[in-house]
Amino acid sequence: MPYRLYQEEKQKAVNVLNDIKVKLYNKGWFPATSGNLSYKLHDNPLYFAITSSGKDKGTVTHEDVIFVDKDANPIEKTKLKPSAETKIHSQVYQRTDAGMVIHIHTVNNNFISEIYFEDGFVPIKNLEMIKALDIWKENAYIEIPIIENFFDLNKLAEEAGKALNPEVPAILIRNHGIYAWGRNEFEAKRHIEAFEFMFEYMKDLILFKGSKNIF
Repeated sequence: MPYRLYQEEKQKAVNVLNDIKVKLYNKGWFPATSGNLSYKLHDNPLYFAITSSGKDKGTVTHEDVIFVDKDANPIEKTKLKPSAETKIHSQVYQRTDAGMVIHIHTVNNNFISEIYFEDGFVPIKNLEMIKALDIWKENAYIEIPIIENFFDLNKLAEEAGKALNPEVPAILIRNHGIYAWGRNEFEAKRHIEAFEFMFEYMKDLILFKGSKNIF
């Protein structure tokens, strides 16, 4: 028998998505209705809530959230259109312990994704903000995967799934944006803020030194 979504948990998902999207919108991280957020409701079967496509993220409404399954199909009747990238969110939920996924487009993450694309990953070393990812190691070093921005969204989701590293809660799409996640909304927001801080620092240092070899 399919898992039944109860109104209370659906309402919680809507409230969480509205709260986080407005906070990040106010940082300028959802330009021109870009980006999307999702919130997991159930593991097996996988159900999650996701913001619908083409909506202003600065507006708080209960009418812009869609509930979908692991194949990105709505599980309730709706006139709304799921985000074109819903399948990438599904890949994250299926391959990690994520409870929330945030996707944003910024100048900083686009710049970094292009600079390091040929390497296949962004190397980050010895930055204090790595601790915000719950990585507490001396001389901490991480690699954030980067994939090509495939026009075919099924291929994009497939390649994202292959590239995911559950130990590093983010993946970059070249000249597109970042997907970051956490076990809950608090972690997801903390992680996206940490990555964006590090990307801005790296961008400024690259431009100052005239080289991407900054670590």
